[in-house]
Amino acid sequence: MNKKDFFWKLGYLAAAGAVFMIDQTTKAWAVRRLRFGDVREVIPNFLNFAYAQNTGVAFSMFDDHGDTGRWGLSIVAIIAATLVLYFFWKTPRSDDRILGALALLLAGIVGNVTDRARLGFVVDFIDVQFGSWHYPTFNVADMAICIGAGLLILDMFLSKKKVEVKTDEKSSA
Repeated sequence: MNKKDFFWKLGYLAAAGAVFMIDQTTKAWAVRRLRFGDVREVIPNFLNFAYAQNTGVAFSMFDDHGDTGRWGLSIVAIIAATLVLYFFWKTPRSDDRILGALALLLAGIVGNVTDRARLGFVVDFIDVQFGSWHYPTFNVADMAICIGAGLLILDMFLSKKKVEVKTDEKSSA
């Protein structure tokens, strides 16, 4: 890897660090301002800030396993973060969508595992509802993970389309 590519990738990691800091800062705000039952209505009947502690994984799955679950989920998250970092360094500099997706995944995973290791749970506070429909409470790290995963899925479809186009061009030549 040349020097330019290395520094470019460091830029992605700096962006991941910024997302991590935004996540941790917003969670600290939620702990200070919302922990005692305060709910901040941001957009009436749609978006609230309300404190929640998530001891499980996404949507509180596996939340009844105590310390075993806490440390087990932390180990899984650390392994996932290590794999994301490995693929990040193996990804060519020209794959910006993949690099951005991996940086977001890394920021989200590290943000949530930091909470889990430090507090024993993940702080969630973003509460979205629409009429009687209510989405599970989440945080900035969760958004980073979902957007990163979405970008990876999008890239799979776009890469497949590129391969199909190249195959069609070769077969017609």
